[in-house]
Amino acid sequence: MSTIYTLPVGRSIYLVSLIKHFKLDIKVVTSVEGDALFEKYFPLKKFPALVDVNEETGEVFKLTETLAIIQYLLEKVGTEESKALLGGESTATRATVTKWLSLWNSDLFIPAITVFKQIKGMEPFNKKAFDTCKASIEKIIVDVVEARLRDYTFLAGEEPTSADYYAAVLSNVLFALIFDKAWAAKHPVFMRWFNTVKSHAIIADNFANFTLLEAALAPPQKKKEEKPKKEQQQPKKEAKKAASPADVEEEMPAEKKAKHPLEALGKPANFFILDEWKREYSNNDTRPVALPWFFEHYDPSEYSIWRVDYKYNDELTMTFMSNNLVGGFFNRLTGSVKYMFGCLVVYGENNDNGIVGAVLVRGQDFAPAFDVAPDWESYAYTKLDASKEEDKKFIENMWAWDEPVVIDGKPREIVDGKVLK
Repeated sequence: MSTIYTLPVGRSIYLVSLIKHFKLDIKVVTSVEGDALFEKYFPLKKFPALVDVNEETGEVFKLTETLAIIQYLLEKVGTEESKALLGGESTATRATVTKWLSLWNSDLFIPAITVFKQIKGMEPFNKKAFDTCKASIEKIIVDVVEARLRDYTFLAGEEPTSADYYAAVLSNVLFALIFDKAWAAKHPVFMRWFNTVKSHAIIADNFANFTLLEAALAPPQKKKEEKPKKEQQQPKKEAKKAASPADVEEEMPAEKKAKHPLEALGKPANFFILDEWKREYSNNDTRPVALPWFFEHYDPSEYSIWRVDYKYNDELTMTFMSNNLVGGFFNRLTGSVKYMFGCLVVYGENNDNGIVGAVLVRGQDFAPAFDVAPDWESYAYTKLDASKEEDKKFIENMWAWDEPVVIDGKPREIVDGKVLK
């Protein structure tokens, strides 16, 4: 039996709908805790992921990325219905279907993720980022989606395709967050399309309990603590009155902030000094001078080096936006920066790029250094061994940026990156 590892939310819902509709012999797994097969086949632990086994030969085919899996499943079904969902025989229509799938998968879903996370309290509320994402979603809906639907019944033409079903499923996320009754009233063109598409058999089950929000949801915001009112001051003539025990207690200095967990490790008991390494890296040529210095002084008993992979590369679009994502992540690591050094790079090109890097941390565990950043779990961490030639070369490439990075056996050019120091 073949297996698809997926989540019961978001973009994966359409994949599950296709499996049910076409009665495919594919096991759906939504929890991978302790699943050795998943960890073996998909070291980056990304969802969704498909393992398809040829029943005749036993050959195993592995696939990630939502849009690729959609195409693979429909091509494998091979019926007229499944071919129509991909756009039929027309090259232009098939390309149009792919175009709309890509638009919803990136330009619309990426800002929707930020909106979702902030409303659900999964990341701190940032008004500017939240409002920017909402405005971006609105602009695309009005200027691109509705502009198309004024002239066509469906996104790719006059018949529904995977572009419509996938877009409707993702729209359901927005209807659970910010698309309320007032919004629906202002977008009759979009609502005509949405109500038509969501009733189709392939995805109808996902909308069985659909209702419009009375009002859009808002992110939780910290309430300002009310300061206790100051007691009426005593007349000046009583200013020299001896302080009572209570007065003394109130004037005690505030409790010191908790120390960083890595501070408990103390100073390294060797001649590798992190700040000295950072100066070497900043002031000298990387390959001929800085890297030899590092590997001469590096002590793996005091520090460890980790490969860091962004888990959601399929959500990335423009390379400069990916680099901004890295910059934001590094900014949120400020509380640990004196225990860390490293680089994350962006490889690939617009609409086909990823984030990877190598980071040095104090101690043998990555979590105490990284968990100061709210989004640290968006990355996968793999310990590297600098005594192994392959790992050493990867570290050198990540810190020098002068050679392509090898991803899934293929060299990808580094186009940008950030240094954490």
